[in-house]
Amino acid sequence: MDGWIKKTNIPQHDASTSEVDAGGFGQLAASLSHAVSLTVLRLQACGLRPDNLEALGASLRCLPSVRHLDLSCNRSLTGGLSRLSSHLPHMAHLESLDLHLCRLKRFTSCLSPVQVLPSLTALTALDVSSNKEAGGAVHQLVSVLPLDVSFPPALVAPYLRSLDVSWCKVVGGRLPLLMDALQPSVVLELRLSSCGLTTDDLAADVCRRGCVSSLRVLDLSYNDSVGDAGWAALFAAGGLGSLEEADLSLRPLTSAPCSAWLPSLLGALPRMPALVRLAMQRWSAGPQEEQQLRFSMKNRNIRPAPPGGFPRCRCGSESGCYSEPRPRTAGRGY
Repeated sequence: MDGWIKKTNIPQHDASTSEVDAGGFGQLAASLSHAVSLTVLRLQACGLRPDNLEALGASLRCLPSVRHLDLSCNRSLTGGLSRLSSHLPHMAHLESLDLHLCRLKRFTSCLSPVQVLPSLTALTALDVSSNKEAGGAVHQLVSVLPLDVSFPPALVAPYLRSLDVSWCKVVGGRLPLLMDALQPSVVLELRLSSCGLTTDDLAADVCRRGCVSSLRVLDLSYNDSVGDAGWAALFAAGGLGSLEEADLSLRPLTSAPCSAWLPSLLGALPRMPALVRLAMQRWSAGPQEEQQLRFSMKNRNIRPAPPGGFPRCRCGSESGCYSEPRPRTAGRGY
């Protein structure tokens, strides 16, 4: 592994996609401890293993200025993230923590980081998406696990502006609890793709209480289990005036009619002045309804989804982060 840190005033270090062996990571960890001005540390897809995290944690104690920590796409971290948790509270300025696609396991690797969230008072962005077995962590986040140590919902993550729990199936049926764990007036981006959401999740009083009033990005894609009443309630409730981007797309190779709830969406569009992007891939409607939606979107200059849909992963490796196929061309929809 090359690219060792040799200066103490370097602002960021990116060792992503560089495979790390035991000896190489020891050298990297030692060099990190001298980079006292480091603000961004990216170790994405480096082949990190649980035994590497002890050395990394010791280095992080010497890096109080780190604001962005990316450990994503390290699939071998399964069950080992708890070794890092005791060091995270020392990162007083940490704003962004990315742990997506780390194969986190419930009760082992993911619970401990969630338990230290209240001490990370600067944290505004958390990505634990694509960890299908991280149910325990999401349970704790919404305060429904019977643990000895628990936090009142409002104290779990009061400062988060961006939260991605996509592909965490345990969210389904518990969305109101998740929203209670957040600070509605602060959250700007919420990604819930493929979470197994239910009709009751969207039909509940989440929207009516203004829990989404500050959202600018809302990703509800691949939640095919939501019925017509849920989609209709989402838009009928209002409170989406700040929304700029919404993704309601269905899974690839599926389709469904949206005629039952499309009137609610059309009625809500005038109350959504900030909306600039709307994805409804693989939803179908009658010719007249389709024409009405296209006219409304064109008149408001709302862009539909590009072929293949909106990007779902900041790492740039769609095939590495999501196991289900994504077609290169869009099916019928918007």
